[in-house]
Amino acid sequence: MAREVKKLKAIQINTLPKGTHSDGGNLFLRVRESGSRSWVFRYKHDGRAIEIGLGSTYNRSLAEAREVTSDMRRAISRGHSPKEVLRKEKPNKTFSEYALECIEYKKSGWRNKKHANQWTNTLKQYAFPFIGNKPITDIGIDDLKAVLNPIWQSKTETASRVRQRIEVVIDYALLHEGIDKSNPARWKGCLDHIFAAPKKVTPVKHFNAIPYTQLPEIMKALRVKTSMSAYCVRWIVLTACRSSEARKMKWHEIDLASKIWTIPSERMKSGRKHRVPLNDECTEILSMLCQFKPENHDLVFAKALSDVAVSKTLKNVSYSEATVHGLRSSFRDWCGDKTNFPREVSEAALAHVIPNHTEAAYMRSDLFEKRRKLMAEWGKYLNQI
Repeated sequence: MAREVKKLKAIQINTLPKGTHSDGGNLFLRVRESGSRSWVFRYKHDGRAIEIGLGSTYNRSLAEAREVTSDMRRAISRGHSPKEVLRKEKPNKTFSEYALECIEYKKSGWRNKKHANQWTNTLKQYAFPFIGNKPITDIGIDDLKAVLNPIWQSKTETASRVRQRIEVVIDYALLHEGIDKSNPARWKGCLDHIFAAPKKVTPVKHFNAIPYTQLPEIMKALRVKTSMSAYCVRWIVLTACRSSEARKMKWHEIDLASKIWTIPSERMKSGRKHRVPLNDECTEILSMLCQFKPENHDLVFAKALSDVAVSKTLKNVSYSEATVHGLRSSFRDWCGDKTNFPREVSEAALAHVIPNHTEAAYMRSDLFEKRRKLMAEWGKYLNQI
């Protein structure tokens, strides 16, 4: 029997470039674009090429990979599946084990503490009954269909989130297993050939936005009210901020001398600090609220206003379908219809993140001085009656 030629050397493992490098026989080293390196056992069964991941080079040395490969070849010669070698060596973790581990690692980066519970609960309810006890390597398209088919039409938004979360867990597991294979839960090029797009099943419903032409009259009605919720709605209209950003605003975030409100990153949807220029009516509201400034806490609106209270106040002076979040759309429509300010200034006023990464990389300024002029014009428009 001819001696098998070994092509790789241990000293090369961490320096070989991107690509798949053969060690002779059935063992290959795969180097990805990211720089990660993993072992792959490749063989043919019934004329079909099959690959089995053997883990990363950090977890298995060249000598160890060769030893396992040798055992797998022997298993094939005896008519057994080479996967049995890995199962005996180290049983694969199940999807549920990887899911809980993935959530534990990711939750420190989530700004909303509820996300961990939401991930856990949705996966336990919809995914675990079908794939919870399955080894990660055994999960395929049919398993995803079993999970998603019952809810794709009736609970489309939930189903879409479940799919996304399964995809994240499987990606996490494949990375830690050192397995280079396609993720069966990915949407593009995979499940989009099986399920109708979520937006086509359940069209996106936008927040009802009050026409900006009606806002001067609504602001006039709000100015005669002295409730905290009325002051808060005026503030939201004037600054085009989100409801939670206004309701949780604190006095130490306000620089009255410079007429700037700085919203900290932890309260921004984008996760980035946002400066808001304050127009004349904003400073009038702050001057009025100063007399109610409590000693025991820092909230501008005296007490923690609920989203329901603010929404109810807006509906009382407009109509029942109006939404607080829709006020941002009203502002954006006014910017486009009634001003000559560039689009990026209007978007910056709404603290929108630029979706184009290349454009975002060059946009270092927050266009603050231009936004100050824009918000001053907005304040004048709202006070025209």
